[in-house]
Order: sequence, then C-alpha cells, then structure tokens
Amino acid sequence: MPAALLVALIALEHVWFLVLEMFLWQKPLGLKTFQQTPEDAAKTAVLAANQGLYNGFLVAGLVWSLFVPNPFGWQLKLFFVACVLVAGVYGGLTAKRTILYLQGGPAAIALLLLFLPGAR
Repeated sequence: MPAALLVALIALEHVWFLVLEMFLWQKPLGLKTFQQTPEDAAKTAVLAANQGLYNGFLVAGLVWSLFVPNPFGWQLKLFFVACVLVAGVYGGLTAKRTILYLQGGPAAIALLLLFLPGAR
C-alpha cells in the first residue's frame, strides 16, 4: 500500500510538470520556475510543450498501474517508476540538479517500496 500511494503522488507530481511545461512555460510562474527570460521561453515553448506531453504519458502509465490487478499492475508500476527514475537522473545530470531530488528521489523510494514484501 505505501508503494501505491507513492506511485499516485509521483503521478500527481508529473501532472504538475505537464501543466508547467505545456501551459505555464511562458507565464510568470513558468519563467520563474525554469529561470528563463520571456524571449528564451518563447523560443523553447514548443519543445517544452512536447516535454510536458511526455510527462502526461508517464502520468497515464502510473495511473494505469494503480488500477490493474497484480502481478501485471506491479510490473507496470515497476516499469513506469523506473522510467521516472531514469528521467530524473538524466535531468539531474544534464539540466538542473534539483530534478534529481524532486523527480528521481520519490521514484527511487517507490522502487524500493515496490520490492518490499506485500507490495506485489
């Protein structure tokens, strides 16, 4: 149960990333969050929206995994949480260190929880 709760929270986190990247990228909150000028945000808005869409796909998979019975539901959780972890590590190494903690941290904890007895 703790693993499923964390998977749901990770999904919510990625809904927020989708909103930031697809709808708020050029707005004051998006500019502040991503430390961009309006000019730079305008140049990268299409790329950010594409990135937001991919976060939406992660949300879809994470939510799907919560409603599918085990063992397939557990396998889906494992796959999509691992995808989030890989994205968090990559983003932390290439874009901004905080991505490692905000995205990768919860995913790493969720992966550990998924392997606890009773998580399947």
